[in-house]
Amino acid sequence: MNFKQMAVGLLLSLVCGACSTVKSGKSNSDPAPVTPNASPEARALLKFIYSLSGQHTLTGQHNFPNTKDASTLAATSAYGKVPAIFGQDFGFAAPGDKDAVAARPDIIAEMHAQGSIITLCWHAVPPMADEPVTFRPRRGDGATNNSLASVQGRLTDQQWNEVMTPGTELYKHWCAQVDVIAGFLKQLQAAHIPVLWRPYHEMNGDWFWWGGRLGENGTKVLYRQLFDRFVNYHKLDNLIWIWSVDRPARADRQFVDYNPGTNYFDIAALDVYGSDFKQSYYDDLLVQAAGKPVTLAEVGPPPTLAILAQQPGWTWWMSWAGNVRRSDAVQALFDDPRSYSLSDPEFIKAFAPTRAAYGLSPLNPTVPPPAQTLR
Repeated sequence: MNFKQMAVGLLLSLVCGACSTVKSGKSNSDPAPVTPNASPEARALLKFIYSLSGQHTLTGQHNFPNTKDASTLAATSAYGKVPAIFGQDFGFAAPGDKDAVAARPDIIAEMHAQGSIITLCWHAVPPMADEPVTFRPRRGDGATNNSLASVQGRLTDQQWNEVMTPGTELYKHWCAQVDVIAGFLKQLQAAHIPVLWRPYHEMNGDWFWWGGRLGENGTKVLYRQLFDRFVNYHKLDNLIWIWSVDRPARADRQFVDYNPGTNYFDIAALDVYGSDFKQSYYDDLLVQAAGKPVTLAEVGPPPTLAILAQQPGWTWWMSWAGNVRRSDAVQALFDDPRSYSLSDPEFIKAFAPTRAAYGLSPLNPTVPPPAQTLR
């Protein structure tokens, strides 16, 4: 064993020790969110997430903005249980598209009507463009300015630096864009609804305009800039911050190079599509999380029970919208005592103190979730 292997082993042992301490309740019994003066609801939800680590894994389902809860309903129909995590996106597209920005008021109304735990992300619009935009650049746009009218448009280095420099026109435009999203999050804050907030997801990849930029003026600094805008300028106190990465398949996609610092996230997340649940990804993310919870924020097929036995720290997994595929392996996952779904009696019991912190009564397993409003 060389020195590098010894060092990695030591780090893993320290992280695993921290995770064991979380499970035993000897510390982090009341973990503080990175948001100063976080709301009681956010504190209660984060405490619940900590309690899951190594013990249970929440089931989850994402939904497209303009299709409301269609994917959650499909998962419920396929597996006979309502996923505990309800995922949504603030969107970026034109009216009529599944990702339409016009759906945002309906999304907020949905959040009020869900008994589920809420997680939100946003395929943010490039600061050189205005909503709506497309997901990919149109054919023939190449590297022209038209390519920036898409979530996957690529900024020049000069444009990026302007976005990161207060006072510039692009910085002001970026502020105006994120302020719109802050306004919707404030509606949830006013309703005392905590949000698992996952901005600039898959940031170590280079397929979105915000991702894949290394260095001290790179993607991780943009994440900190958003944190500052939401927390210190807008005073949002209902967000649990999720630092979200994709698989470190290349040398320029290593987790450590995109870590914004543990003062800027409450939970570390990995996206995995296919069956690529490598143990090294899990181990590396535990090191970067430094004792904080970890989650599978986006998956195609969810992890099997065998994978969870080897990677017990995943606190939830969330299938992406449109990916509901009935299978015996996923049914076994939903039915296993390790998994928590919304109507499982053990979940209802474990989640009751968290709902009490929201000012709500425990969930009723005989009542469909939309009838059990958060407010």
